[in-house]
Amino acid sequence: MLFRFRSTIVFFAALMLAGCGQEAPPQDSFAPSVGTTKANVSTRLVIEAKFDEATQFSEGLAAVRIGGKYGYIDKSGQTVIAPQFDFANPFSDGVAAAGAGNKIGYIDKQGNFVIEPKLDIVDLFSFSEGLAAVRIGEFVEGKWGFIDKRGTLVIQPQFDTAGSFRNGMAVVANDRKFGYIDKQGKVVIPLQFGSASSFSEGLASVRVGDYISGKDGYIDAQGKIVIPPQFDGAFPFNDGLADVRVGDKYGFIDKQGKLVIPAEFDFADSFSGGLAAVRVGDEETGKYGYIDTQGKMVVEPQFAFADLFSIADGMAAVRIGTGTNAKYGYIAR
Repeated sequence: MLFRFRSTIVFFAALMLAGCGQEAPPQDSFAPSVGTTKANVSTRLVIEAKFDEATQFSEGLAAVRIGGKYGYIDKSGQTVIAPQFDFANPFSDGVAAAGAGNKIGYIDKQGNFVIEPKLDIVDLFSFSEGLAAVRIGEFVEGKWGFIDKRGTLVIQPQFDTAGSFRNGMAVVANDRKFGYIDKQGKVVIPLQFGSASSFSEGLASVRVGDYISGKDGYIDAQGKIVIPPQFDGAFPFNDGLADVRVGDKYGFIDKQGKLVIPAEFDFADSFSGGLAAVRVGDEETGKYGYIDTQGKMVVEPQFAFADLFSIADGMAAVRIGTGTNAKYGYIAR
């Protein structure tokens, strides 16, 4: 499978970082426009919608699926690593997690496996700050630890789940309680939360209380709650704003916890480069567009799915059509 992460939030129910994707009208109902919005975003496809799945660009490449295999394209849409993998992650720190048959590890930008840990790894995440979380052993009883760029296990497998390092800390969980460790594996913020996300812009969302009845707020790097738990869902800060869920609607708060973009969307993703994907309508028939940091719709809802814009590469994956007609392509800023 292709690992697609929703804002790096970690929930114990999934024991992994969550992803999302929605359905919408058939491909032939889409008519790309040729204009640009005031945010200078073109809704014309700059890479043809021909992929069965596509991800955000990272370090100049994007993982795409054609049929049952994954490969990578460059910013011109040309295949640079042929589809050959059973799963493929975005590039980070110059390598990408990938698997082909019994091979699982990290590839370079030529598609060669350069890190093949000699461990019983059954799941693995991208590198961040020089370390990557890996799960050793089968799903129910396996534990998560961390490897370095040599494939050496530097933090022993001991956690029920784990996330990426940010700001020198990584979110981990045991017995459905989440906290944070440093790069030596030492717990620096106690495992006490119902769920938690990776740090972003100095803050991390956490759930106080259980998964069902608890509320989400934000802590700082010392573990102090700086935005009180009050949201039904809370996600990482980007561009100074964080998407939150209030009831069944999404909006955005600032770092004081003030709702600066009303909770009026049926779904919202994080900001990236001043734009955030939002959905108007339900999962089956709703459409995705983009808003700016003032909450103004600058790309009208028209896509079956819309991903984050890559800040470095200036493109975002979008999906057109449903079922067997569904295909992914890219739009540009």
